[in-house]
Amino acid sequence: MKTFHVIDSNLCPVRDIIGRLGDKWSLLVLITLQANGIMRFSDINRSIGDISQRMLTVTLRSLEADGLINRRIYPEVPPRVEYSLTECGLELIPHIQTLVNWAIDNMPKIENARKNYKQL
Repeated sequence: MKTFHVIDSNLCPVRDIIGRLGDKWSLLVLITLQANGIMRFSDINRSIGDISQRMLTVTLRSLEADGLINRRIYPEVPPRVEYSLTECGLELIPHIQTLVNWAIDNMPKIENARKNYKQL
């Protein structure tokens, strides 16, 4: 295992990426795009369900700025916008899937630990 020695915490790539992907919605958007391929804004919003339009817009912009998703605008009236994973986003998916599998496998243990902790 590599050990990273970082003097300036603002330059830590792990902290930067985990901070970006660790929000409530980014991983869900990435998994949704992976599962469905190219999607329009309204389809992503409908698939995730409880995300506001504003938060979805902010999340999509952040993921696009990081190079994880593509946004394609079609010059139509009204404009049609489609989102898809970039190559970098596709490379990230197996790592996210590993985390999802771990969470599914360990959720009963975590729930039990939380219950026991509350009883203290």
